[in-house]
Amino acid sequence: MLSTVTSKGQVTIPKPIRDALGIAPNDRVTFIQEGKRVLLQPVGTLKSFRGTVKTKGPDSFAEERTNAKAAVAGRNKEESE
Repeated sequence: MLSTVTSKGQVTIPKPIRDALGIAPNDRVTFIQEGKRVLLQPVGTLKSFRGTVKTKGPDSFAEERTNAKAAVAGRNKEESE
């Protein structure tokens, strides 16, 4: 597929490539240079990992958050003593 570089150095990624790589507006990509070749790779964000880890149930996130807060509070208390 052919694309043109603008005077600002911008290139439009063709829609079939965006679709194949799952690139949406405001997503970040990285360019990897290999000799005279350049690879474009989507950059995953924390949001892109959402739902990849199974939880124990619908309430387990709130429970885990409460436990994490208690652990941090305990460490802070120990450090301040």
